[in-house]
Amino acid sequence: MTEADVSPGESRTSPSFLRWAVALAVVVVVVDQITKHWAVSSLPGRPPVHVIWTLQWNLAFNRGMAFSNGQGLGPVIGVLALVITAVVLRLVSRHGSRLAAVVGGLIAGGALGNVVDRLFRGDAWMRGAVVDFIDFQWFPIFNVADMAVNIGGALYVLWALFGTHDEVPQQKPDAA
Repeated sequence: MTEADVSPGESRTSPSFLRWAVALAVVVVVVDQITKHWAVSSLPGRPPVHVIWTLQWNLAFNRGMAFSNGQGLGPVIGVLALVITAVVLRLVSRHGSRLAAVVGGLIAGGALGNVVDRLFRGDAWMRGAVVDFIDFQWFPIFNVADMAVNIGGALYVLWALFGTHDEVPQQKPDAA
């Protein structure tokens, strides 16, 4: 069933949107981890690699969160990212739209991509450093997971400001 097949009195089938969100999240995590593996295996000990204009590949490790805030709070940041992922995917399953699936998949995939680093790139639980390598020189260094979270967040803001917010009709109890 597609959105076009839903009649006014029916609710949308959200499991399919949740599956799309989870699939997109998996793609984001895989692409993020492949690019981080490349960065960790190709960039150590090298000066930044110029790509184009101000873009360069420059390996950095971040034990905090955005803009290197929260250094040493890896476990808290990691658990918070897992909670946010669960909440976002729950919202996707409740809202049931293509845009919700894209927003949820991007945010969940980005959050999980960085959680993978915290879990497996350190010597203790959630103490690993997040690999960053995309450097515009005028903006903090970031990675594919960060891009996914930011794009998903921007889409959500645009959706909240300009999108349609159709309520899913509630079933009325039978008058017996």
